[in-house]
Amino acid sequence: MTFGTILVHQDGGGRDAMHLDMALSLAAEHKAYLVGLHVIHPFYPSMGAFGDAAAGAIAEIQNRHLEAARDSAAKLQSQVEGRVKQAGVAFEWRSMEGFADDIVPLHARYADITILGQTDPDSDSPTASPSLPAHVVLGSGRPVLVVPYAGKYTSFGKRVLVAWSGTREAARAVHDALPLLKRAEKVSILSINPRDEGHIAGFDIAAHLARHGVNTEAERTVAADISVGDVILSEAADHGADLIVMGAYGHSRLRELVLGGATQHILGSMTAPVLMSH
Repeated sequence: MTFGTILVHQDGGGRDAMHLDMALSLAAEHKAYLVGLHVIHPFYPSMGAFGDAAAGAIAEIQNRHLEAARDSAAKLQSQVEGRVKQAGVAFEWRSMEGFADDIVPLHARYADITILGQTDPDSDSPTASPSLPAHVVLGSGRPVLVVPYAGKYTSFGKRVLVAWSGTREAARAVHDALPLLKRAEKVSILSINPRDEGHIAGFDIAAHLARHGVNTEAERTVAADISVGDVILSEAADHGADLIVMGAYGHSRLRELVLGGATQHILGSMTAPVLMSH
């Protein structure tokens, strides 16, 4: 199994270059087609600040905003295309206008994997969307690799921790991640609070992955006094994992997101890249 199309979100922030490097590395490894996506957000100033001249003043401000945003997008495109040309990867640039929460999930549906960043909670960017990773995971039907907003990740996927619960979402994530798992040095299958006491938790999926040539081991643990999300992060640190694979739980209705506890915790507190599927 390989990735044929890879989508990388470029939001114009300071970590775009690292996300692009990760995408380029993966695209080169799989001889994949890379798509760079940038979203220009609309700007809606408060009408009350302009009095009777609100409509005209707001329209002028919005036009100036769009002009500046389009100029910035063109510069970003030039930088990205220059970097891609050096890497020799087949590439397409897409610059769209609208809301990233709507646009990125749509484009992710036509990719084998999407790479994007966790939103920095301290970001003062008016276009930053804290919920973007969740919208893409729940709305695309495709695997999403979310990169933490802190730390440097030049490589990923050598030592992988799979958070295994035996659910449909977990199975989807494991199989979506197979191209990465097959080239990992070690894959640890972690079952937390397993219900079935009659066999080794995670053994069946570990055996299945082994038939694909994946170097796996199954283990179990109990989360007594801390959350499942904290257990996953703690075990990832103990294993030196540079990638976490897990199912995403929840649903979205219009712009309302309802996430499972572990999904929400990991998206907010991740300490390593996380591949999620829903």
